Amino acid sequence: MKSKTKKPILILLTSLAIANFSAQEKLTQYIDPLIGTGGHGHTYPGASLPFSMVQLSPDNGRGDWDWVSGYHYTSDYIAGFSHMHLSGTGIGDWLDIAVMPLLKPVEQPVVDTRTFYSHKNEKAAAGLYQVKLDNGITAKLTSTERVGYHQYTFPAGTTEPTIRLDLHHAFNWDKPTDTKLTIVDNNTIIGQRFSKGWAQNQRVFFALKTAKPIKEILLNGKKSKDKEISSKETGVNAQLVFNPSDAIEIKVALSTTSADKALEALNEIPNWHFDQVAANADKVWENEVSKIKIEAKSKSLKRIFYSALYHTALTPTLYSDKDGEYGNYKNEIKKMPNGEQRYTLYSLWDTFRAEHPLLTITQPEKYTSLINSMLAFYDEYGLLPVWDLSTNETNTMTGYHAIPVLADAILKDIPGIDKEKAYKAMLASAFQKIREVPAYNEYGYVPQDIGGGSVTKTLEYTFDDYAISLVAKKLGKTKDFETFSKRAKNYQKLFDAKTGFMRARYKNGKFVEPFDPFYSEHEFDKSQYIEGTAWQHSFFVPHDVRGLAKLFPAKNGLSKMLDALFVAPSVMHGDFTSPDASGFIGQYAHGNEPSHHIAYMYSYIGEAWKTQERIRQIIDTMYSDKPDGYAGNEDAGQMSAWAVWSIMGLYPANPVTGEYVFGSPSLDKAEIKMPNGKTFTIEAKNNSQTNIYIQSITLNGKPYDKVYITHDEMMKGGNLTFNMGATPNKNFGKDPKSWPKSMEN
Repeated sequence: MKSKTKKPILILLTSLAIANFSAQEKLTQYIDPLIGTGGHGHTYPGASLPFSMVQLSPDNGRGDWDWVSGYHYTSDYIAGFSHMHLSGTGIGDWLDIAVMPLLKPVEQPVVDTRTFYSHKNEKAAAGLYQVKLDNGITAKLTSTERVGYHQYTFPAGTTEPTIRLDLHHAFNWDKPTDTKLTIVDNNTIIGQRFSKGWAQNQRVFFALKTAKPIKEILLNGKKSKDKEISSKETGVNAQLVFNPSDAIEIKVALSTTSADKALEALNEIPNWHFDQVAANADKVWENEVSKIKIEAKSKSLKRIFYSALYHTALTPTLYSDKDGEYGNYKNEIKKMPNGEQRYTLYSLWDTFRAEHPLLTITQPEKYTSLINSMLAFYDEYGLLPVWDLSTNETNTMTGYHAIPVLADAILKDIPGIDKEKAYKAMLASAFQKIREVPAYNEYGYVPQDIGGGSVTKTLEYTFDDYAISLVAKKLGKTKDFETFSKRAKNYQKLFDAKTGFMRARYKNGKFVEPFDPFYSEHEFDKSQYIEGTAWQHSFFVPHDVRGLAKLFPAKNGLSKMLDALFVAPSVMHGDFTSPDASGFIGQYAHGNEPSHHIAYMYSYIGEAWKTQERIRQIIDTMYSDKPDGYAGNEDAGQMSAWAVWSIMGLYPANPVTGEYVFGSPSLDKAEIKMPNGKTFTIEAKNNSQTNIYIQSITLNGKPYDKVYITHDEMMKGGNLTFNMGATPNKNFGKDPKSWPKSMEN
């Protein structure tokens, strides 16, 4: 007799099995490190762990702007595999401690190691890179935090498999200044590579260990019985020759303090099981990206999202030894307190906007060290970092944007931060004697006849001053709060009511003429707007959007100006336009950071539906899962952080208020593990390519009429549900009570 209950039970079990499968879905399968290696993305495809010291990746052997990460997808040859890389920047430094497999030794000091390969023989995954070169050698790379693990398989018949260690290997701006290697025994070589470039003093020590004994070593292309070789003018190299073998394995450990510490770091990989180390790297990345679990119908969107989340966890990079010691730019050995680690590579002009606010959620274990690394920089340099590389101040880009990062951390009560010390450091930056800050403090703006990029500098200083005002208020410093609140209004001094643009002024107060809002000058000293035009920079008032709106003499002037931005001709005038301005929708340039908050500004003035419309357009057109999947430099996680936030449907348009403004979620569901262990869930009901508009919102089942949610609210955990539709609900977000904070209410 047939049971009437079996079919429902079977359906239930099947549903539970599918749900369980979905819950256990491997997320690293959606990470593609090749995304961003084409176009102007400037990412690298190699093996690394989250925020680690080692980024073991191929270098094409070419110096050019699109090769600053060492690698570009258009190249069809590889010259070496080096251990340190910058992710997505416009800067050509690092590429330290390079190795390259050779079929046989070459008895000459300079060797063209470039070897052709095909992308069909290349694979990049989280914590793993492998490629089969056209000469038959297969390279497989993986890593731990301080150790790169290489496995090279040679074609049959190779009688003298050789590994070339090159301490000269330098492209773009980097130049070796002091290199040395010492042969310790038949399996071990230690040494150092000091160099200068964009960062003037870079010091890396290394220890190289081989699984099999080295038969012979050529130093600078010559057979020698010497045990040590060094040079202060040109980098030294060694060729390690082995007995015939199918595979040669080596480990290279790094330190910024000494070769002895690099030898100690080799203990991160105590054995010789490449697949085990690669599997562990994958496990680490699985744990990392599982902090945000999403559901989406499109596998392409999942690849975009998880590759972006991966890129947000590459920088800043570890700079200290396991015990917290590190060598700074003064050649001093310092140690971080309380078991913390020191980090470097702070591209703050980019990352203060969305990358660092995201890390306050995804990095509860590391974020205190990330912040205190900036305070350690202040201790050593006297100012907070602007663009810290290898603890050097490169003083690149505008603003003093360590301040909003510190402010955001203090206002969110990130533990382990000395608030008074941080505030003192903020004041030091706000009253520094360089970077046209004295002129800014004297005139209330940076006059163009004192310094180039004057509009950008002024607007960014006013925002940073706003960040200081919030911390002053939290710490009960009433007088400072009033002072910096006033300074935060300095943007008004550059507004031209006739044109609607922020314009450069001279010391005498007159606007610079002639004026062309499409004009771009990439040379910073001559420019008025850094890396762009008046169109992109005139909207940088994220702390006072409604105050900006009141400056327009006509009704709805800001709204009309925003509308005009997205439909203006996508052209730039001038003889030396900025290559960084890219990814155009009208004059909106998503490929560079000054535009990143602009589409969200509509929500501050009662037109949230326009934000939703533009955000979905940007996601759909400016990101893909291809090598050229970024519209511009990925910039140390910022371009990716914008995607992570915006795909989920929210964004820190003002990155110091702890408010996340709603856009248009592209996914169906996101589960975010908050720092306190609670889960905040975002759902987009009835979501599709056409249903891009928010019809209504509920929070924990109750109607929610604000166009933003706070960090504190998310920390409570709960469910935020967007109900989506194909036509705009123009009443949603129209009530001023629903708007995000603005200085002018």
